[in-house]
Amino acid sequence: MAKALTEGKIMAALDWAYDKAVNGVAGLDSADELANDYLKQDGTLEDQVNSLIRWQNTKAGTSGFLSGLGGVLTMPITIPANITSVMYVQIRMIAAIAKMGGHDLQQDQVKSLVYVCLLGNGAKDVLKDIGIVVGRKLTENAIKNISGKTITAINQKVGFRLLTKFGEKGAINLGKAVPLLGGLIGATFDSVTTNTIGNVARNTFIPSHPAETIK
Repeated sequence: MAKALTEGKIMAALDWAYDKAVNGVAGLDSADELANDYLKQDGTLEDQVNSLIRWQNTKAGTSGFLSGLGGVLTMPITIPANITSVMYVQIRMIAAIAKMGGHDLQQDQVKSLVYVCLLGNGAKDVLKDIGIVVGRKLTENAIKNISGKTITAINQKVGFRLLTKFGEKGAINLGKAVPLLGGLIGATFDSVTTNTIGNVARNTFIPSHPAETIK
């Protein structure tokens, strides 16, 4: 199935997964709801984000969570189910972190930056190419000033890198997938990769030393 993948299909799948992550699907919290839940916890904003990342590492691979992905997997795009499910889970985590940082998930600029975070450590190279440095808090104005042309360039780079990754592995290296059974998918997510993606998202969207917890 990996041979049938194209950059266009990858981007269509990302857009589909982003829509589901932001707007929610039956039985699963949206990125907004997930963000609000963690913002209610004690500690600094960074502590709250780290708590979300830890939860993603330990809970997202459980059968109970994955059974809720049935609705996510009914996407009208020809992408292997294991790729779709991991895309959704990772995008929802990144989007929730962006929301916790006060960013508008409806902005095309924010959506593209969420996609870049999926690349993990590779995100730094893509962002550096367009003049963004990971680890320095992106201000709202800096994000708004990302042009449509730059957004297109970012998305092309992300699509190419993900296509290369999927093609090399024959599936996806974010996790090990098992066959789709009864409309449900089981997978064990690579906690190291998930943690890296979460850290990149935190370093992109969250202030290094927030003065106070954002509510």
